[in-house]
Amino acid sequence: MIQTLPRRHFVAASAALALPGCVTTAVRTPAGCLAPVKVSPDRVIRTIAGLRPFRPGGFVVRAEALGTRRLVHNYGHGGSGVTMSWGTSKLAVDVGIAGHSGPVAVIGAGIVGLSTARLVQEAGFPVTVYAKALPPGTTSNIAGGQFHPFRLFDKDAVTPEWHRQYAAALDYSWRRFQIMVGEDYGVRWLTTYAEGTPDEPVIGTFPPAARALRPDEHPFPVDRLWRYDTLYVETGRYLRQMMRDIEAAGGKITVRSFAAPAEIGTLPETLVFNCTGLGARELFGDNTMVPIRGQLAILLPQPEVNYAFTGNAGYMFPRPDGIVIGGTAERNQWVAEPDPDRIAQIIESNRTVYAGFRCPA
Repeated sequence: MIQTLPRRHFVAASAALALPGCVTTAVRTPAGCLAPVKVSPDRVIRTIAGLRPFRPGGFVVRAEALGTRRLVHNYGHGGSGVTMSWGTSKLAVDVGIAGHSGPVAVIGAGIVGLSTARLVQEAGFPVTVYAKALPPGTTSNIAGGQFHPFRLFDKDAVTPEWHRQYAAALDYSWRRFQIMVGEDYGVRWLTTYAEGTPDEPVIGTFPPAARALRPDEHPFPVDRLWRYDTLYVETGRYLRQMMRDIEAAGGKITVRSFAAPAEIGTLPETLVFNCTGLGARELFGDNTMVPIRGQLAILLPQPEVNYAFTGNAGYMFPRPDGIVIGGTAERNQWVAEPDPDRIAQIIESNRTVYAGFRCPA
């Protein structure tokens, strides 16, 4: 579990507190009287599952020779692909382009691959993205889209040098997403309520406006809660716009798979970025890579829900395309299909949270 985020993996929900819901006559607090999420099976519009590309030692950013080509790895982001995408891509591109001339290849069209391609273009190089699957058929499309590092590494498996890379990458991503806020990319600020107690942040500016709340300052039926502001990404819209940006800047996106590193050696580009995520296990023999399956239920949108929640019952991220509820973290599960029993548990655990809503007096 990453140090800066309270536990948000799925556990069976406790019994709901018998407390009244919000009413218009309640006295408002600094947190306000929040609209409860309407959670029920008949409001589910789709269910999905994805495999987080987890690596105990955290993400990999390093260069090596591949025949006459230079290969730069950028993979292993766990549940933090959205959060770390711009930052690790910046690290990778800085390593790769030093002394390079000519076109560049990026393998992978998830959020990390597309971010890498854009930074290559911004550095002045032509780029081609090669990918086995394109959005919406990538793991990134399934992500909840919260900016907050989550399930990125095991604490006893990383080095101080890696931590320095981590802090630099998180800082760059945090600043980059801030300048992308708006409808084009589907990036927005949202107040978030997190069960538990915050640890020390990795960088001093994240998350902003964070503080612990008293029970009379919020409507959630939990013992400890803190509130902060962060960014959320509507991943489907974001990835579409990123692909448009790449093509508008002259880049090419090509559907192609690679069965072995030797096939990469046949590419015309002499600088190649490996952004294959979980695919790096088979393609490059990184057996430390394991999948962590996450399952989501998407509920009918509720425009009045203008906050997010993470806690022992799971998490809830409101988006224009639906209310995302989830919280499972199933290690070494290789089948990216939702399990009906787990989905039912996600729905019930989230239902108990909002059934226990009350406006503080």
